[in-house]
Amino acid sequence: MKSLKELFRIGPGPSSSHTLGPQRAAKLFKEANPQAKRYQADLFGSLALTGKGHMSDMIIEQTFAPIPCEIHFKSGDNLKYPNTLVLSAYDDEKLLDSWTVYSIGGGAILIEGKAAEEGKEVYPHESMKEISEYCKEEQIALWQYVDRFEDIDDYLNDILLQMCRTVDNGLNTKGVLPGKLKLERIARGLLDKANVCENPMEKEKLLLSAYAYSASEENAAGGITVTAPTLGSSGVLPALVYYYYYDRKLQREELIKGLKIAGLVGNLIKHNATISGAQGGCQAEIGAACAMGAAMVAYLRGLNQHQIEYAAEMGIEHHLGLTCDPVGGYVMIPCIERNAVAALRAMDAAVLAEFISKVKQNRVSFDMIVNTMNYTGKKLPMELRETSLGGLATIVPLESC
Repeated sequence: MKSLKELFRIGPGPSSSHTLGPQRAAKLFKEANPQAKRYQADLFGSLALTGKGHMSDMIIEQTFAPIPCEIHFKSGDNLKYPNTLVLSAYDDEKLLDSWTVYSIGGGAILIEGKAAEEGKEVYPHESMKEISEYCKEEQIALWQYVDRFEDIDDYLNDILLQMCRTVDNGLNTKGVLPGKLKLERIARGLLDKANVCENPMEKEKLLLSAYAYSASEENAAGGITVTAPTLGSSGVLPALVYYYYYDRKLQREELIKGLKIAGLVGNLIKHNATISGAQGGCQAEIGAACAMGAAMVAYLRGLNQHQIEYAAEMGIEHHLGLTCDPVGGYVMIPCIERNAVAALRAMDAAVLAEFISKVKQNRVSFDMIVNTMNYTGKKLPMELRETSLGGLATIVPLESC
């Protein structure tokens, strides 16, 4: 498996596959063709269908600037990956170069005919079962497993700080999110409600929801946030990190250990299935984020390795079949609210894993549920995989928003 640096990335919203991936592709293509007088970007599949709402055209034009770039949204059948773009460089009318690029989720890209941009393999094991057996044999914890294969503390410290910065920015910003939905930011309002709430359980839920809304609203506005594992699901883990850091007063070192475990869970999902909504539906984004969050919370609660795996498995299992059907192609409805719900579910999954594991043995392993999610994602119709051609995207008319 790849480095956790390939999973946790800092970049502009609102979509890792629609903005961060195309941004990386355009930057590399521009560096390879500096003599071009104009560029062209042809977007296919989900990039074509929801690219406008996800600001794909805007990020590509900004990256190629000051050289002009012409954007075309095209239909395409039998695509190798649902997020496909073709970049072309011209000297007047003469074609200089052309790349076919696949945005495969979480900001990762593949360029047809070129070496993968993802970097070298870092982790020798490919399943939770293999990792668990290795940890048992070596008598180490899951976070120590990460330390065995890469030195990532400084990088994850930067990730943690950016997560907190994103939440802070969202909490201190009011107004309407960009786009036709005219959606009002409500994170600050939720925080105000939490601060006067006298019921401790309700207060915790309101705080987590406010933080998840905050990070997700920042992402939807094109702000800087962290893929965790994607930008569409970038409200879940930051909400939990912010809560444990500022409200529960946990040390940063402990939270970094938690991020290592969350990253390991996300890496396994990415390696053995997908974290792309265009490939696997929202179960691959929110389900993965919930699993990552549940694993981190389980660790922070002092649970053992089996219970951490159980919490992560639960996070995916109860998101199976979740569709990706953003209204208007924006990462807003149902995406923002969905992040808050998943943050709460992550907490619940960790609690349930702790106590259910004391009365019965879990029969569904983490590896089993990842394989099931991958299978389920492939069975979802194309209309429900980030195309805005079905589900809420067609039932909720733009005019009513």
